[in-house]
Amino acid sequence: MSPKKGDRVSVPPLSGWNVIHGTTEAATGWEELCRVALPNAHRCLEALRTDPLSRANWNRQHQLRGRHATREWKGSELEQWEYEITSGGRVRYLVSPDTSTVILVYASPRHPKDTE
Repeated sequence: MSPKKGDRVSVPPLSGWNVIHGTTEAATGWEELCRVALPNAHRCLEALRTDPLSRANWNRQHQLRGRHATREWKGSELEQWEYEITSGGRVRYLVSPDTSTVILVYASPRHPKDTE
């Protein structure tokens, strides 16, 4: 997504992982999460920029299981992880170690229906 007039200014991190929106829905959902749970969204973004594969807080951040464990992205099979922002809010992301990129593919203050 190209920046437009009125968009928030953002810069890539000096070190660590670059976090991008993989879908329009994820971008819209991220903005909604920021409106309803800004401090939690900040913690999530910091975690994704520093260590998106962390297993230190498994209840909050973990790789999905089964058919959701991986997802294809531009010809590569990438691990799919989830970060619990709030009791219902989730961010799902793909991790590309080759490019040090985290790709947000789902973000919403509501729990995704495919894992209920």
